[in-house]
Amino acid sequence: MRRIGTDCLHLVLALLISFVSPMLRADEGMWMLGKLDKSTHKEMKRLGLKLSPRQLYNPKGHALSDAVVSFGGFCSGVVVSPEGLVLTNHHCGFESIQQHSTTEHDYIRDGFVAHSREEELPCRDLYVRFMLRQSEVTSRVLTAVNEEMSESERTQAIDSISRIICEEVSKSDSTLLGVVDAYYSGNEYWLSVYRDYNDVRMVFAPPSSVGKFGWDNDNWEWPRHTGDFCVFRIYADSLNRPAPYSPYNVPYRPPVSVPLSLEGYKPGTFCMTIGYPGSTDRYLSSFGIQLSLAAEHSAQTEVRAAKQEIWKRAMNSNDSLRIKYAAKYDQSSNYWKNSIGTTRSIRKLHVIERKQAREATLKEWIKSHPEERERLLHLFTDLEQNYSEVSRGQRAFAYLAECFFNGAELVQLAFEILNLDTEGEPQEVAHAFIDILRKYDNYDEALDRKVFKQLTRIYRERVEEEFLPDFYRTIESDYQGDIDAFADSLYNQTKLSSKEGLMLTVTNDSTYQIYEDPAITLCIDLLTQVFSLRAEQSGPLELISRGERQLNAAMRRMERNGHPYPDANSTLRLSYGTIGGYDPYDGATYHYFTTPKGILEKVRNHPENPDYWVQPELLELFKQGNFGRYADTDGQMHLCFLSNNDITGGNSGSAMFNGKGQLIGLAFDGNWEAMSSDLIYEPRLQRTIGVDVRYILFIIEKYGKATRLIEELIP
Repeated sequence: MRRIGTDCLHLVLALLISFVSPMLRADEGMWMLGKLDKSTHKEMKRLGLKLSPRQLYNPKGHALSDAVVSFGGFCSGVVVSPEGLVLTNHHCGFESIQQHSTTEHDYIRDGFVAHSREEELPCRDLYVRFMLRQSEVTSRVLTAVNEEMSESERTQAIDSISRIICEEVSKSDSTLLGVVDAYYSGNEYWLSVYRDYNDVRMVFAPPSSVGKFGWDNDNWEWPRHTGDFCVFRIYADSLNRPAPYSPYNVPYRPPVSVPLSLEGYKPGTFCMTIGYPGSTDRYLSSFGIQLSLAAEHSAQTEVRAAKQEIWKRAMNSNDSLRIKYAAKYDQSSNYWKNSIGTTRSIRKLHVIERKQAREATLKEWIKSHPEERERLLHLFTDLEQNYSEVSRGQRAFAYLAECFFNGAELVQLAFEILNLDTEGEPQEVAHAFIDILRKYDNYDEALDRKVFKQLTRIYRERVEEEFLPDFYRTIESDYQGDIDAFADSLYNQTKLSSKEGLMLTVTNDSTYQIYEDPAITLCIDLLTQVFSLRAEQSGPLELISRGERQLNAAMRRMERNGHPYPDANSTLRLSYGTIGGYDPYDGATYHYFTTPKGILEKVRNHPENPDYWVQPELLELFKQGNFGRYADTDGQMHLCFLSNNDITGGNSGSAMFNGKGQLIGLAFDGNWEAMSSDLIYEPRLQRTIGVDVRYILFIIEKYGKATRLIEELIP
């Protein structure tokens, strides 16, 4: 067959896309609740929503959105009782579970149940955040900028006026926090007003055989059988106000708590997700996607695989190390597999080509509008040139970040110690010092030494010599190129691999000079390399930022009737759609829910794999099949289910509602076939994986025997 030329292919794709009006499908979008237009709400009603816009979000009263929280700033959660119980994902609470675990009380392996309020465990540094209201402040923010400003000047001006707006919020009420966020690549700005509660206690966690069943093997995959949930409780002072931990605090009394539904769902049932999606780049140019493949995803995939392999071997052979490194491994591996899947999907789903087709349509639109042509004549050529100029340096920076800033823990600890302002506010210094001190509790020097050696070797192999920090020259001159010898010398001589060394930095011990410590000098070499990279690339990076903002604005002008949603930015969003399965590839169809039968099959088929190990008593519960009120109409209990809701990282723990605003589950994952969803929505394939609320209740009642929680959750 004759191959179609690239330009011709782009034109064909552009023409096809131009007939899809207005670029969005009914089930696509992470929508701001305060900016839901009539057509969007009408579509939601058509699909099965029974609530009015004011019942979803009401800044002057109370609504469903008031029950949704940002959990720790990295996940989502939902308030499900009048006494402040919060449901979120097991992987969202995993660090708290790990903090309280010991070899004697292994809550990671065995789970945790608080049988009374007194047994609920405080979680240090954990908070939940409620969004009270949002308002647009674009005109006020952008009055501080003009076209003559450089990008850095523009950023400084916006930061300054944003700070003033936020201070006005806290001055009106000291319990409130104002945050101004950029939308549409900095073309719009909105103020979100929050209230944080910092006394959050762990109430229930299933064993990892439930909460992480399948571990890395099943992560991002369907079919899924993971009970990814845990339960926390918010505490407040006697007046229901935010307060630091105190034994005298009482359970928080929320204005809104969400009822749980035992009715279930079927294909086509309306499903709505509300949470705090972290970050998407749906409007990023094709040049930006190409760079992310070559830099960020390449580095993240290779470096984390190497680090995790070393960790995993040690964790499998030592229970103490398994507990110490469980949360760190979980966090690292989640994004490692995400990068693998994203790279695969970008190529398999032709994401770059589809972006280029979209850009071809925009180019034609610009050419046909004189006022746009004059302003944006060189938009695409400038973007291409500037991305080309930074590509090598950005790839080096990506590997630098993964190998060192996110690599060996000694390097991370040394950076934190180097940045510790011992002359600052005493309370802040004490808090920062305690935070560093706690990190040593989960640190193993011998294991970290192995990681440092391997990642230092990877960096030398993957980047050009001009991007090597100075200590690589020391390795060549003083250690004859032997990285292992250099690393052994570093770890043997530094004082910062132990708590005792940390104490030397704050007690002004005259025998210790911090800037002579080899870990600190290595950090300074790394910082010097970062500053050098940034200095060389600051010009084209600023032009890229401006070009992406102009591209975003032009795309919105071209599709002015399309009501495009903004990229995710960790603010409260709503997505909606319906329950249903999908066809991942020719000849295969995935059903929309799973049952305990799948757990029994995986356990039977993988007898030697610890990722599929389940407690015998739990297996017996599944075999008995006595699911009671938690069974569906077919007598089976649903574990996980699929919807076509549009989510991303940060949505973990998001409430999944039916049309009446009742909780049917918690979102916890996306699917492998659509891992490029942060860049482009794939309606045929993209699915959200949720854990069924009935499975949650079954585990709490039948396995955890937590009757008091069941009575609170189902009055």
